[in-house]
Amino acid sequence: MPKLCVNVDHIATIREARKTFEPDPVSAAMLAELAGADGIVVHLREDRRHIRERDVEILRKVVVGTLNLEMAPTDEMVKFAKNLLPDHVTLVPERREELTTEGGLDVIAGEDYLKTIVSLLKESGIKASIFIDPDVDQVKKAVKCKADMIEVHTGRYAEARTEEGKEVELERIRITVNLGNKLGLIVHAGHGLNYQNVRRVAKIPGITDLNIGHSIISRAVLVGMDEAVRTMLDLINS
Repeated sequence: MPKLCVNVDHIATIREARKTFEPDPVSAAMLAELAGADGIVVHLREDRRHIRERDVEILRKVVVGTLNLEMAPTDEMVKFAKNLLPDHVTLVPERREELTTEGGLDVIAGEDYLKTIVSLLKESGIKASIFIDPDVDQVKKAVKCKADMIEVHTGRYAEARTEEGKEVELERIRITVNLGNKLGLIVHAGHGLNYQNVRRVAKIPGITDLNIGHSIISRAVLVGMDEAVRTMLDLINS
């Protein structure tokens, strides 16, 4: 079964609604790990709308499992990552006007630039992942960029409203995961996964990590982080 990595961005979203000091995403991350999460994910955005540098710097010191820093492929963020030294970085597209990440990076269009970014990260010993849509050509380009891993965008599956549509998107994910494995990539998956749809993705062979945030944090607001994480783990492991 894949491991569960919990994204705590939206604990920081609640904090930033009042520009105060609580709730603390660092505390949430520690509770998630105590409940059984294998890793923590945070996205340090250009506009710092939720996670701040302070959060990531403390998380680097206290996270027991893996710390996955999501970031845009920019010079500023590469410099930050090289100082922080997270376990791995996931390169994601970023637009100020979006509510959440809307799709994968276009590795085909940005191959040369992404190859440079990946090289800079790896020279500091940071494993590099690229967030991509489920598409075989994107996988092949990620390999050419010398990425260590990919994260497959599961948003279209999560948004599908018919059984036929869900199965079409699941098959695209399966094909992408299988090719990634064959080409030597570690494969993660995430975006839009929740308590109703996660099991079908968790059953796909070859996915090592599921990165889930909004759904877990939404439930944690009502029942607590411990129960929210344990319930998600039960679904993944079943």
